[in-house]
Amino acid sequence: MAAKKATKAKAPKKPMNRAELAALVAKDLGESNAGADRAIAAVLSGIKRGLKKQGKVSLVGFGSFDVRRRGARKGRNPQTGEQIRIKASKSVGFKAGKPLKESL
Repeated sequence: MAAKKATKAKAPKKPMNRAELAALVAKDLGESNAGADRAIAAVLSGIKRGLKKQGKVSLVGFGSFDVRRRGARKGRNPQTGEQIRIKASKSVGFKAGKPLKESL
């Protein structure tokens, strides 16, 4: 019987932050990091305005952002066990497009 080889668990990768994204975009565009950061800010602002105005933003080949609504519901306070009312809320959802999924 062969002995099992011990495997190390891979440490989770650190997510890319905005500065790293700006540096990547700057390199692709041949721009400065500041110019790339302004471009990223403009795209994010456009997505926010689109969601607020139309409720959905679709970027073909990338994915779709949409506003998702959660109805009011009852919950429990974990410390006291008392029943509480949780207000209705909105959140942003994202569904990746097929090309993005396939690129991973």
